[in-house]
Amino acid sequence: MTDVSSHATALPRPPAPVPLAAPLGPISTMRVLRKNPIETWTRAHFELPIIIGPTILGTIAVINEPAAIRRVLLDNAANYNKDALQKRVLGEGLREGLLIVEGDEWRAQRRTLAPLFTPKNIASFAAATDEAAKELIARWLRLRQGRMFDIQPEMARVTLDVLGRTIFSDGLGRDPSEFTAALTRYFLTLGRLDPFDLLDFPDWVPRWTKLTSGAALNFFEDVVDAIIERRKRLLAQKGAAAPRDILTLLLEAEDPQTGAGLSDAEIRANIVTFIGAGHETTANALIWSLFLLSMSEEWRQRLAAEADAVLPGPIEHYAERLVETKAVIEEAMRLYPPVASMSRHALDCDTLAGRRIRKGALVMVSQWVLHRHKLLWDQPDVFDPRRFLPGAREKIDRFAYLPFGAGPRVCIGAAFALQEAAIILAHVMRSFTLEVPKGHEVKPVQHITLRPEGGLPMILRRRTRSHN
Repeated sequence: MTDVSSHATALPRPPAPVPLAAPLGPISTMRVLRKNPIETWTRAHFELPIIIGPTILGTIAVINEPAAIRRVLLDNAANYNKDALQKRVLGEGLREGLLIVEGDEWRAQRRTLAPLFTPKNIASFAAATDEAAKELIARWLRLRQGRMFDIQPEMARVTLDVLGRTIFSDGLGRDPSEFTAALTRYFLTLGRLDPFDLLDFPDWVPRWTKLTSGAALNFFEDVVDAIIERRKRLLAQKGAAAPRDILTLLLEAEDPQTGAGLSDAEIRANIVTFIGAGHETTANALIWSLFLLSMSEEWRQRLAAEADAVLPGPIEHYAERLVETKAVIEEAMRLYPPVASMSRHALDCDTLAGRRIRKGALVMVSQWVLHRHKLLWDQPDVFDPRRFLPGAREKIDRFAYLPFGAGPRVCIGAAFALQEAAIILAHVMRSFTLEVPKGHEVKPVQHITLRPEGGLPMILRRRTRSHN
């Protein structure tokens, strides 16, 4: 447990729903799950290592003990599959991608995709991220001092720019603002639990709450199909120089054991996964980092000073030198985890945290609860990036902090996302300070990813003595 008590009185306490004294009834639970699932947790969930009880989804075991989480995600991972509800919530478009597939199909895809995210490849994308960040800064410098704008679409735009430069570097073929709007529509509806999902209706029954996400997904698939076809034609041309980006790597990727490549459906599903999971989670990590920094003059100054020292240096060393910037991002992902929960279906009986788990039970890990659990964190509800600085970071149990998951199914692009977020945040803090307008209430809402409800308006001010 990282000790922050000596500074507790001065540390910001960012907004979060107040845990309930007792569980809600079935009707209230269904209503709140559709609106904002993080409002269903009780005080006991933040205090006990495991809670097993009946819910409208059946009996669920919510685990917060790191050893039990390790058993589910690593030591006995073969006993725990992704459950049907989670697959329904994530939608059709991702079902053939790495995020959803199981068993041999997942292992084959993981082997095939792993070479795309080696440290060498990730480092090679730092320059593209740096260029996207510089373009963001140049655009903001043209705005008037004191301008107020919604930071959410701004972070969506810059992270989409990074994807455009790294996944398909010859362009999206569509207006970026149109793409960003479709992403927003998709995630606002995709993660909203439908009553028919909660009641376990068959998949063929239409989910009226997800009609908007379906239209957005069709938009993505049309764009991606066009990009894939254009790249295939380029690769087929003798003497043509195709960009060495993630799309080319995907089209050329082979399973090192079988030599098999990915099907067009698998390529499309994984690109949509990279766009959705990678873009959305990184954008949200940046949004929450900027919000938390608006609450701490100390950390604004520390990050600005670090950016002044690091950004003039070699781009390939940014990720390793932006130590305090990464600590802020990791603390932001602790307090506002990009993905706030995950669940597994027990294929056979097991024992977790001293409790018997029945075959067929639903086992849930909520990063929202885990990252604020009183048994695992000192002053869990305050913002203190010192937890993630060298010397303290190593004391955090690997299975107490899961912004990218853990075990065999840990997010394959985690290092890429952290590098991207650190470079963008450093550029922003080097040039600007941002503050939330007085009186504006920031409320975290969970729709698969964790967003501020209604966006996040912030006032933009140029930093004095900026070194641009």
